[in-house]
Amino acid sequence: MHIAVAGNIGSGKTTLTKLLAKHYGWTPRFEPVDNNPYLSDFYEDMNRWSFNLQVYFLNKRFKEVVEISKSKDTVIQDRTIFEDARIFAPNLHDMGMMSDRDFDNYTDLFDLMISLVKLPDLMIYIRSSIPTLVEQIQKRGRDYEQTIRIDYLKGLSDRYEAWIETYNGPLIVVDGDRIKFGNNEDDFSKVTDMIDGKLYGLFPMNE
Repeated sequence: MHIAVAGNIGSGKTTLTKLLAKHYGWTPRFEPVDNNPYLSDFYEDMNRWSFNLQVYFLNKRFKEVVEISKSKDTVIQDRTIFEDARIFAPNLHDMGMMSDRDFDNYTDLFDLMISLVKLPDLMIYIRSSIPTLVEQIQKRGRDYEQTIRIDYLKGLSDRYEAWIETYNGPLIVVDGDRIKFGNNEDDFSKVTDMIDGKLYGLFPMNE
């Protein structure tokens, strides 16, 4: 199976991916952040580096999806190819940080890639408010993230909500403001109960 964890910057995707991989014995796939050659430059000058960064992510994510489709393991993935193309790239384009030419080029590339892959067996979306995201971004202390603009986060959040509203695959929504799965065992159990209910029918679906 292919399990995916989606959510805005600072929502706790990596934390939840690690916890679920350990709990279920799934194979984790993490977002390529630490070795990303564009990320630091992007946060310093979004207009200059937006296209380069998004193509880098698209390339890495497509390779991951192809590898996951060939794997015999159940894989849990930290962020998906859909988020790059439906949320991050359009947000940059709308903010004037990616040109029409680059955005059209990027979209054509994504449309070709997505025609060759299928939806995850389960999408787990972490829904978090802007104050929660800011608090968690500050807490983890990545230098290049400290310059993230609030309007950038807000634009992403709006696009996440619009995307999830129309997502047509198996889906669980976790309230990231209320369910503190990273440091509360009872809250983490709420998430696993939802997953068990969706995948195995053992529990009723509740957020």
